[in-house]
Amino acid sequence: MATVAELKAVLKDTLEKKGVLGHLKARIRAEVFNALDDDREPRPSLSHENLLINELIREYLEFNKYKYTASVLIADDHPRKEERKSTNIEDLHVSQAINR
Repeated sequence: MATVAELKAVLKDTLEKKGVLGHLKARIRAEVFNALDDDREPRPSLSHENLLINELIREYLEFNKYKYTASVLIADDHPRKEERKSTNIEDLHVSQAINR
């Protein structure tokens, strides 16, 4: 029969392989910061440019599979996908490359 320590090790390995353990750690970290955050001090509203920068960072993190880091950004009161303002190429002040 397996010992408690062996069962813990197998459970930890399984959760790590499935990606659940990292997600839980990131979520706990975000909740700890939320609990420590002073509710009496209101958060400043972000400018459109800052929201755009945050959105680009979030997309970069998700594109490169940094899902745990992205989950902390999203949990830190970053607007959810449904709530984000629509972003278009004009907001970036760059020209769109045409593939031929």
